[in-house]
Amino acid sequence: MSAPAPLRIGNASGFYGDRFDALREMLTGGPLDVLTGDYLAELTMLILGRSRLKDPEKGYATTFLRQLEEGLGLAHDRGVKIVANAGGLNPAGLADAVRKLAAKVGVPARVAHVEGDGLPVPDGFLTANAYLGGAGIAACLRAGADVVVTGRVTDAALVTGPAAAHFGWGPDDLDALAGAVVAGHVLECGTQATGGNYAFFGEHDARSLHRPGFPLAEIHADGSSVITKHDGTGGVVDLGTVTAQLLYETGGARYAGPDVTARLDTVVLTQDAPDRVRIQGVRGEAPPPTLKAGLTRLGGWRNEVVLVVTGLDIEAKARLARAQFADALARSEARPPAEVRWELARTDHPDADTEERASALLRLVVRDQDADAVGRAVSGAAVELALGSYPGFHVTAPPGKGAPYGVFEAIHVPAGEVEHTAVLPDGAREVVEPPARTRELSEVHASPLPAPYPTGPTRRAPLGLVAGARSGDKGGDANVGVWVRDDDAWRWLAHELTVERFRELLPETAELTVVRHVLPNLRALNFVVHGLLGEGVAAQARFDPQAKAVGEWLRSRWLPVPVALLEDAHAPEVTA
Repeated sequence: MSAPAPLRIGNASGFYGDRFDALREMLTGGPLDVLTGDYLAELTMLILGRSRLKDPEKGYATTFLRQLEEGLGLAHDRGVKIVANAGGLNPAGLADAVRKLAAKVGVPARVAHVEGDGLPVPDGFLTANAYLGGAGIAACLRAGADVVVTGRVTDAALVTGPAAAHFGWGPDDLDALAGAVVAGHVLECGTQATGGNYAFFGEHDARSLHRPGFPLAEIHADGSSVITKHDGTGGVVDLGTVTAQLLYETGGARYAGPDVTARLDTVVLTQDAPDRVRIQGVRGEAPPPTLKAGLTRLGGWRNEVVLVVTGLDIEAKARLARAQFADALARSEARPPAEVRWELARTDHPDADTEERASALLRLVVRDQDADAVGRAVSGAAVELALGSYPGFHVTAPPGKGAPYGVFEAIHVPAGEVEHTAVLPDGAREVVEPPARTRELSEVHASPLPAPYPTGPTRRAPLGLVAGARSGDKGGDANVGVWVRDDDAWRWLAHELTVERFRELLPETAELTVVRHVLPNLRALNFVVHGLLGEGVAAQARFDPQAKAVGEWLRSRWLPVPVALLEDAHAPEVTA
């Protein structure tokens, strides 16, 4: 018998708020079998939780419904299944809304949904949801669903579910499932796989990056895949863009999920043709006996004031403002905020030709459990200093009364305690049993390092002249994936960029726990920085609360680099 045809799975959303036209573009841009959309993130669950407090009928991504007003008909005409986690906290409600929309636009769509991720919400929390796998999605598709909406599933489940349904994979097809997980991880963030947010973007045709096309994966029966995009769309799919996305928001070599634990250290990438990267060799292991679950709650109140400091004596002006604020807060009837943080960003330039280029930004962030402590006392201090502080005093925006911030916490619950349920198009309910085989998650033994790069002349230069990076967030932790593109650079990077050197280059991490993971097949190192983001993105603890640019900060840092590597990379001469 001939092998079944590959399954073409596309992506049309990497987050709630992504390009609205992407769903239509993917449906009309070329052949597809399944179109997925990822709408959920840690912060999104908090946003949807607050939305549902106002309207119990909501709690899902309403943008998805508006996209379907046109997309349902396009998908029906082309025979494309749609799978999205836009159901958020209310997948049943979204499924009903999709049915009503289908009737309104005259499209005979069979709609199913997956539920059971919602957990009992502990006192003081707003949401509690387990991360489900793709088995419920597969059950819906096997029952003939045209549209499947889910709540909190893993991002990769949007691909493993359709692939398992199409190829008939069972829970023991671990290597195939692991391959689909890796493909799903590449697709999940949309255009980050096609040149978006890419470290070496300057090497690509700038015109192609103006509007990168969304990615798709051709999944094969053995779980291998080819990452590509529709012909004629912008962006680039190459070894670098796929490697960067593989490293995004991951940790060690074992990438655990509810369907399978994929071994990232077994991934082999090959550039088959322009805009076609093959993923193969992925090994899978039984999943852990527990599921990750995310809890969100309101953490307190925060306020922010950004003062503009212009011209001469920047540091002295900033010291005066800080002292005046401290005095004003001490005199206030409200108690001082529990947390007060100042940061002076020296964005100013000497002898600047515009006022903006002559200015620095002095940022004050305050946080407290009590709204009054961060409200009028803080905004009032900013206003009252307007005519009595350093010369040129002004702020970037009128001070406000403060706003609530959220906290995300990750826990793990036994898989058997979560009733993963597929609600089929005819209304029948199919309970998905947890995997019979499980394996406790553990670290992979350290991969052997390559032989060191030969000693020779070096030149101080930015790391980013030879290495790419991509960083992201997982709760309060950040990850920074760093990779190079040839074996010589890998021999240098693997020995040079130790945890100690990493901490030296990024002083904000010096007192934190940093764990380095080695991925030789990708010529990559992945650093997990525990606690860098405090209580997570919703808490807005840092200037860059999702660690999106930590990798670019690292690439901008200088260290001794072998001259031969700089020449091989055609790196320009740079001066401090």
